[in-house]
Amino acid sequence: MFGPDKCGEDYKLHFIIRHKHPKTGVYEEKHAKPPDVDLKPFFTDRKTHLYTLVMNPDDTFEVLIDQIVVNKGSLLEDVVPPINPLKEIEDPADEKPDDWDERAKIPDPSAIKPEDWDEDEPAQIEDLSAVKPDGWLDAEPKFIPDPNAEKPDDWNEDMDGEWEAPRISNPACRIGCGEWKPPMINNPKYKGVWRPPMIDNPNYQGIWSPRKIPNPYYFEDDHPFLLTSFRALGLELWSMTSDIYFDNFIICSEKEVADRWATDGWGVKMLANANELGILRQLITTAEERPWLWLIYLVTAGLPIALIISFCWPRKVKKKYEDANYKETDICKPQTKGALEQEGKEEKAALEKPLDLVEEKQQSDGEILEKEGEPQEKSEEEIEIIEGQEEGNKSNKSGSEDEMKEADESTGSGDGPVKSVRKRRVRKE
Repeated sequence: MFGPDKCGEDYKLHFIIRHKHPKTGVYEEKHAKPPDVDLKPFFTDRKTHLYTLVMNPDDTFEVLIDQIVVNKGSLLEDVVPPINPLKEIEDPADEKPDDWDERAKIPDPSAIKPEDWDEDEPAQIEDLSAVKPDGWLDAEPKFIPDPNAEKPDDWNEDMDGEWEAPRISNPACRIGCGEWKPPMINNPKYKGVWRPPMIDNPNYQGIWSPRKIPNPYYFEDDHPFLLTSFRALGLELWSMTSDIYFDNFIICSEKEVADRWATDGWGVKMLANANELGILRQLITTAEERPWLWLIYLVTAGLPIALIISFCWPRKVKKKYEDANYKETDICKPQTKGALEQEGKEEKAALEKPLDLVEEKQQSDGEILEKEGEPQEKSEEEIEIIEGQEEGNKSNKSGSEDEMKEADESTGSGDGPVKSVRKRRVRKE
């Protein structure tokens, strides 16, 4: 019999052989010693496991879980009861003699109890030096009914009996109530029951045991590996746990064959399960089996972060100061003649832009009216308003050009000092 067994919180991996007694013909069960490893993880991880038993011709055995050895030993030494019985056994007909003395120590028969030994003295006596405290109330009870307690409305005396208020400590007994008694102390005269001292027994003969006789059923099997042949495989199932599956049983005479079957079956299944798990899950599972990997994970993840912070942080501070210096030099930069001319051209273009937009809008409006049909004649008032707007725009344009020319002349030519020019904005009509 070979395989896992779980009963409550007891986890086992059985290896039991039935050995035939050559003299009596009776089959006896021989149990291998239990494994030295903790088997609980194999029963609680809810994973598929491969159980392997290897019996070698030299009468040794190995038990493996997932191709890892968890137990090994010898069929001649590591099974209970042993394969080969004892050569001598206890005589079942032998009886212990009546005068056999197994006492190693006996009371001293010559010892005499001392005359002043009083066995009637109690272990404790009252303290005669104690005095009753002042304020002790002998007539007051220690507990009294609670005066604030009320009988419940649903109390039925026929069913619940007569109602009694709960009892509380008597508030008047701050020092003590009831009959006062002095405290008890150890009795200095107490010695207890006298017993004689123990001495070595001169008649001591030791612990009796039956005599040994040759074992009539003794035999010696030097090769228990040669078991009785079998032609079937049975399963012993008794479980109250669901979702238990098993498959791929193989019995062979060469371990290499079993290993190849394990690789083609269980190995492929384990590889498929591993591929289903994510990388993070695989790392966590591996670290659970080897806790020292958590330190490597921490170093691997923390070192790049520390390097990035150490290299990038000083550059940010340096760049901040460089930007500040650059802005300060920009503020103190003087303006030249060419810059002033460029500003004048930009303002001139901004003034011309509204006129172009008005003309484009007028042209687009005229085209739309022509497309709609015969245009209506404009009134004299509308014509005068339009002509006035055009003349005003032309005057604004000519005025702004004259002012720009005067500003250029006032600045002068050459490399002389630059003077600030105050420009007047033209108010649009």
